[in-house]
Amino acid sequence: MILSFIFFMILFLGGIYLMGLAQSLEDFQAIVFCGGLLLTSLSLAFMMRQGGSATRRSNNWAGKATD
Repeated sequence: MILSFIFFMILFLGGIYLMGLAQSLEDFQAIVFCGGLLLTSLSLAFMMRQGGSATRRSNNWAGKATD
């Protein structure tokens, strides 16, 4: 779980860094910005794919697991 969070943070912060770096480049600004946007989107999709939401736990407030 910690490793997946570290992987998420590297992708997320790397994507934000690339989007910021694109502003200072003279060539390939659009490609670098789109690459940063893709990395950020992939990192968010990776974290949304992970299980463990509060409604799917076996010990939720209702006392029974939800389907």
